[in-house]
Amino acid sequence: MTKQRIKQLVESLAHQEGVSETGIKGVRTFKVTSSIPCSPAVYEPTIIAIVSGQKEAILEGNKLTYDSRQYLCCSVSMPVEAGTPNASVENPLLGVSISLDTKVMTELALEVETASGLIKSPKPSEQLSSLSLADWDDNFSEALFRLLQLEGNKLDTAILGEARLRELYYAVLKGKSGLSVKRAFGIGNEIARSIDYLATHLNDNVTIDELASQVGMSRAVFHRKFKQATLMSPIQFMKSMRLNNAAMQIASGKNVSEAAMSVGYVSSSQFSREFKRLYGLSPKQWTQSRPLPETLQPETYKEASKPAFN
Repeated sequence: MTKQRIKQLVESLAHQEGVSETGIKGVRTFKVTSSIPCSPAVYEPTIIAIVSGQKEAILEGNKLTYDSRQYLCCSVSMPVEAGTPNASVENPLLGVSISLDTKVMTELALEVETASGLIKSPKPSEQLSSLSLADWDDNFSEALFRLLQLEGNKLDTAILGEARLRELYYAVLKGKSGLSVKRAFGIGNEIARSIDYLATHLNDNVTIDELASQVGMSRAVFHRKFKQATLMSPIQFMKSMRLNNAAMQIASGKNVSEAAMSVGYVSSSQFSREFKRLYGLSPKQWTQSRPLPETLQPETYKEASKPAFN
């Protein structure tokens, strides 16, 4: 019953094609009525909940397909491919995305970790991906419904908005993706801090030794833990972040040279070679064959005021 009421709220809020602001900080609804093949995107720390239709995300060849039965949790910035291959006017994709505020999530994760027995610690053998799916349990459904109910009432949003976002975050921490989120925002979040640093220094020549030193790890340990979290080596991650960001800029109208320079490439020919190696087409061929309007990708939106890890 709660999920049906959430769907009704989202249908009323997603009144146009693409992304719609709700008036609640970091909370957006989206509606897509056309089939879009999986294409480069960058997921910021976000929860994406689908109420109608189906969405896909691909990370290093691993495809995550999710609908109203599971929500997607991305706990750190990640270069992925995303699409809505089954969306249509008759069967639109409808959903809501909730940005994870770093400061609030860190405070909450640390509070949870100091309270005994609320969330189990990960086993050494567990492989916790920073991109995961979790079931819509009662805690998550109730928290999301209470959050979306605030829309349209400025006074309620001003007074209750932060508390209800915190309630939703707590529901995520208690859910199936909770261990991954706790690793990103709680004690021992060294890899998450490194990912945040890499994602915000695409123009710089950052070395693995530099990153490992910053978090007090040996190069070998850092490399292993980084790959556990992202399924990529640090070098692969940096390259994917650069190329995905550039691809999104090209899709939104920027020319190839400008896009390449904006993510740290000094040679357009080198950029084109690496782009073709990753996507199978030159930037020009890719643009002509797989255009992707940025307005249809809720996960490419970033909070300008997003605090950095500290």
